[in-house]
This record gives sequence, structure tokens and C-alpha cells, in this order.
Amino acid sequence: MSEAPRIRLVEAKFFERPVDFRFPFRFGAARVERAPQAFVRVRIEDERGRSATGWSAEMMMPKWFDKDPALSPDDNVGQLRASLHLATEGLGALAANTPFGLHAAAEADHHWAAARHGLPGLVASYGLALVDRAVIDAVCRLKSASAAEAVTGNLLGITDATAPDLAGFDLTRFLSKLAAEPKLAIRHTIGLADALVASELEPGQRLEDGLPQALDEVIAAYGHRSFKIKVSGRPAEDAGRLVAIAAVLDRIGETYRVTLDGNEQFESGAVVADLLDRIEKEPRLQRLRASVLFFEQPIARAEALSKSVTAIAERLPLEIDESDGEINSFLSARELGYAGISSKSCKGFYRSLINRARIEKWNGEAGNARYFMSAEDLTTQAGIGLQQDLVLAALIGAGHVERNGHHYVDGMAGAPMPEQAAYLAAHSDLYDNAAGRARLAIRNGEISFASVMRATGLGSAVEPDWAAMAVGS
Repeated sequence: MSEAPRIRLVEAKFFERPVDFRFPFRFGAARVERAPQAFVRVRIEDERGRSATGWSAEMMMPKWFDKDPALSPDDNVGQLRASLHLATEGLGALAANTPFGLHAAAEADHHWAAARHGLPGLVASYGLALVDRAVIDAVCRLKSASAAEAVTGNLLGITDATAPDLAGFDLTRFLSKLAAEPKLAIRHTIGLADALVASELEPGQRLEDGLPQALDEVIAAYGHRSFKIKVSGRPAEDAGRLVAIAAVLDRIGETYRVTLDGNEQFESGAVVADLLDRIEKEPRLQRLRASVLFFEQPIARAEALSKSVTAIAERLPLEIDESDGEINSFLSARELGYAGISSKSCKGFYRSLINRARIEKWNGEAGNARYFMSAEDLTTQAGIGLQQDLVLAALIGAGHVERNGHHYVDGMAGAPMPEQAAYLAAHSDLYDNAAGRARLAIRNGEISFASVMRATGLGSAVEPDWAAMAVGS
């Protein structure tokens, strides 16, 4: 692979497409029925005057990036739009640099500008992440390379510029050894309001779209053996709900695995310990407890990184997610006893790779595999957003990935049929054809996406129909 090109961001445009959910999704205190999906299109130019276009997409999910109850869902979406504009302004003002060099030069200033506008770290990360991914896509197209080739050959010019703690660690060698397996187990998300068995659904709740609704139907349809369970921060209620969930999961003949997600709903470590005590004392949860891999972000981000969680972490590995607002969050979390961090494309492609390198370094120093990274989902939708996130999950060696966008949305809802047909033709291993609609193809609890990994660009061989979208404000 040739050395990283020096490029400039010369143009960026935003578009939006509405996405309606099949039924409401509840996580933490939020209940979401619809949200827009953002699309970014950029044009880059190298020092020889050659140009290329790149794309990215991500849901503009309210009530996750900023959970301030005083803000409406529209306010939250407005925050994400503002972050996108700030990221474009910052990157567009920079002189030519490598793709990662542009990111590194912009990151601190972007977060500073976002903070001046009252935007928290996760909101700031969103805008920079989307523009970065579109730039990466464009660079890959300029060089006729897949994203995996660009990363392992360091065509992006990744250095320790944003992570001086990695000084002395051979990043280039680390990246060259990343082996992206184009197959992942799917961890199905069990939301707080999701029906567990079909008999729970009232006649008026039953959807006639040919897709499963209740948990038992989902397992029968897709063959899942991996699950992510949302918990509410109310230990007595959570323990009761877990008993009902275990009654369904324990019917699975083979081994299953589970992660818990608190979505910041636990007031303190003491409340987390209360839930763990209840789980361990309940005989009906014995198999489920033995299947739990880790507990994701139980404590609210305002408190999560203020006190040690070592006592809890000795009982069950803890991971940060919402607390991962900037590049050094994992360093702070590690000092307090957290062992894991989530990878999400909406937080940053480069951030995940840097944190994955940290894990490699720390585990090498410790001589064990205490530190870990998991691949998580924020209702990522079929098409560009899903496929770019799969590339990242494969590169970090996740093995399994939380996927729930396909459960709450019927295929590429909102995309024109010709666009869906193009995805079905180009990525037939990833999607099933349901009367012309592209739906995620999950078989035996897994998805396969070799076509995504070999595509020129960051994961997609299909350009979306820009004319069918609203121009972003």
C-alpha cells in the first residue's frame, strides 16, 4: 500500500431521511418512535488536483447523545446538526494533510467549539465522526481501496498524535495485523418495553409485516444465541424482568451469552451492587448470570467517572459507553476500574481504532486479556450506516455485535425501491429480498458481509439516492 495521501476537504453537504419505527424503542428513560437519518457527502482533493467523493450515514437519535430532560427530541436533533456544521467548518479550514492528520488537527478545536455552543462530548463526537467517515470513504475511492486495505496498510496515516499514551507502541504494525473476519454473531437487543412472548401482544399490537415482534419469535426466526438486555436502574423491577427473560432464553438448547446495558439509569455503584445481589440470589437466574459477559454503562455519565467501581468490577466486568465523550475517556475509566469500552461509528472510526490499540498495549503489559472492546449499535440502519459500522466491528475483532435497527425498522424503510434494489444486487450476502425490500439477512444468529469488506470505499458499493432526501439544515 502506498503512503497516506495529503488531502483537503473542499466540499460537504448534509441530507436527511425520516425513519419510522415499527414499534417504540425504549432505552433508559427514552421512548422513541421515529428519528431522522443523517447522510453526509464530501468531496476531497489531493495535492495533484485529483478529487473523489465519499459518503457516510447515521441515525440522529434523540435522548441518547444528550439526555437532558429539558431538551425535546427536536432539540436533540438540532444539536447533532450543529455538530455536523462545526465539524465541516473545522475540517474545511485546514491545510492539506493525511486523512488522520486532518482529524487530529481538528479534534481538540472541534470539541472546544462544540462546548462553547453548549454541546456535550458525545454530540461533538457525532459531527466529527460522520465527516471523518465520509472523508475516509472518499480517500478509499481515490485510491481504489477497500477500508480494510486502507486501515491495515495505514493509507489513512494514523499516528499517536491524539493519544500520546501510545508513544512507543508500534501502531503501524498493530494496524497491519488486524484481521477483519466478514462474519459476526448478532446480539439481539431486548428493550425495556419489548414483548417477551407472542401471547403478551394484544390484537391491536400485532403487526402484519412478516417480521417477528416478541423475543421468542425473534429467536425462532433468526436463531440468535447472543443478547443485550436493557435494565432500568430499579433493581427489584429489573430482577423480576430478568426472571421473565431467562424463562425464554433458557429454552435455548445451546450455550447463549448476554450483556447488560444500564443506559446510565443507576444512581450509584451501590444500586448496581443491589441488582447483582438480587441476580445472584435468584435460582431462576443461575444460567443467565453465568452467561453475562459484562455490564455496559450502568451509572450516569455525570457520576460514572467520579468514583472507583473496582468493587463492582471484581464481580462483573464494567464497560463505558455514554461516558466515552472524547479520546481520553477510556484512560480515566481504566483508572477507576472499568475494563471495557464500546465501539460505535457515531463516536468515531479513529477513536475505536485508537482504543483498540490501547487494549492491545495494556493486555500485553498485563499478560492477560482483562481489557476489552465490544461493538454496540445505536439503531443503525441498513445501508451505508450499517455497513460502515460492520467494517469497524470487523476490524477491531469484535466477534459479535449488537444490532437492533433491523428489529425496530422494516428493512431500508424510506429508501426508494431502486436504491434498495441496488443494495440487494451489490450486497446480496448481507440482505434478503422481501418483495423488493432489503432486509438484514440473519441466519443462525449471524450475518455475513464479505461484499462489504471488499467494496471500494468504506463498506458500500452503492451510492444513495440524494434526490430522494431532504437537504440538511
